[in-house]
Amino acid sequence: MQRHLISAADLTRDDAVLILDTAEEMARVADRPIKKLPTLRGRTIVNLFFEDSTRTRISFEAAEKRLSADVINFTAKGSSVSKGESLKDTAQTLEAMGVDAVVIRHGASGAPYRLANSGWIDAVVVNAGDGTHQHPTQALLDAFTMRRRLIGPDAGLGQDLDGKRITLVGDVLHSRVARSNVDLLHTLGAEVTLVAPPTLLPVGIETWPCEVSYDLDSTLPKSDAVMMLRVQRERMNAAFFPTEREYSRRYGLDGDRMARMPEHAIVMHPGPMVRGMEITAEVADSDRCTVVEQVANGVSIRMAVLYLLLGGNEPAVTHPRTEEK
Repeated sequence: MQRHLISAADLTRDDAVLILDTAEEMARVADRPIKKLPTLRGRTIVNLFFEDSTRTRISFEAAEKRLSADVINFTAKGSSVSKGESLKDTAQTLEAMGVDAVVIRHGASGAPYRLANSGWIDAVVVNAGDGTHQHPTQALLDAFTMRRRLIGPDAGLGQDLDGKRITLVGDVLHSRVARSNVDLLHTLGAEVTLVAPPTLLPVGIETWPCEVSYDLDSTLPKSDAVMMLRVQRERMNAAFFPTEREYSRRYGLDGDRMARMPEHAIVMHPGPMVRGMEITAEVADSDRCTVVEQVANGVSIRMAVLYLLLGGNEPAVTHPRTEEK
C-alpha cells in the first residue's frame, strides 16, 4: 500500500484485492455484539469536509470509531474557511495539532493531491471525493459489493472481478464515481461499458479503458451489474438534455428494463437516488438493488483502508485458537 489514497488509478490489482479481503475481515466485526477493534487507539483522524455529505462523512466516522481512533469532524461552514482561510493554513493548523490522518472532501479537483504532496502536513491523506475527479473509497465499496453478490463473501477472497461485465449509466461527465469505478474495475479485470447521452460524456472518453454506448436497452441483457448515476444538476451550467421526462425515457431504469437483465445481475447506485429520474421506486426497492448494502459495505471498506494506511501489519482480526481436546 502507498502512503496515501488519492485516486483509484493508483491502486494495483494486489492493492485492491488486499483492501477487499481486509474489508471482509472488518465486515465480520459488524456482526459482533461489540463492534469495536482497538487497532487505531491513540490515533487522531480529522474528517475535513468542504462539501456537503451525508453517507461518506458518517461512513468514515463510523469506520474510525469502530477502529477506536479519536475523531475530529471539520466542516467548512461555520469554520474560518468561511472567512477566507486557505487550504494551506487549515492544513498547517491541523499539523500543529498532531493529527495522524486527514479524510478530505473538496469541491476542487486535485485538492487532496495538493494536500498530500505539498509538505504542509505530515499525515496520511484519504480522498473522500474531489470535484469531478476521484472518489476511490466509493469505487472500492462498489467493487466489494459486486464481488460479494456475484462471487460470494467467502468464495471471493483473493479474487478480482475478471470477466464480469459492468455497465455505468447516466451523468458520466460530472461523476467522480464513474471515473473511479472505470479505473478500479479495469484494474480488477472487469469489462466496463458507459451508457450516456453524448452531451454527458467527457472529452477524451475514447482514452478511458472502457466501451461507450448510447443505447441502454442493448447493453442490459449482457450486464452482470448495472450502476445508475445521479444527474448532478448542482454541477451543470447548461442544458445537457431536453427534459427530465426524455432523459428518464432513454436512460432511466424501470421494472421493464430490469426484467431484460440476466437473473443474477444486480442494480447499484452510489446515492443519493433521484427516484423517478434515473431509477424508479419499483427498481430501487427491489431485492436486486444493492443501495443499502453499499452503505453497510462502505463502513467495512473504509475501516480496511484506514487500517492498512495507518500501519496495519498484523492480521486485522485475531481469531481465538481452538485448543485440541
